[in-house]
Amino acid sequence: MSVKASISLTEAQDAYARQLVREGRFSSVSAVIQQGLELLRKESETEAALRRLLAQRQASPMVDLEEGQARTQEMIARKRRQRGL
Repeated sequence: MSVKASISLTEAQDAYARQLVREGRFSSVSAVIQQGLELLRKESETEAALRRLLAQRQASPMVDLEEGQARTQEMIARKRRQRGL
């Protein structure tokens, strides 16, 4: 469902949105604005997910580089054995 809203754009924003419509990239200025809002929503969701991942990682025990590399090599060797390689 669509909701009608009154918004204000700068002259430069309006000119850019209208240019995108003229170029055929969007069917209307409203479509340009909708796409911009959708991109902002996705960006916010991605940023929130990254913040959660970082917080989770910071709360987890850390291993030094050598231990991490050793664990990785052990995992690769185990997977190869499982696959008969």
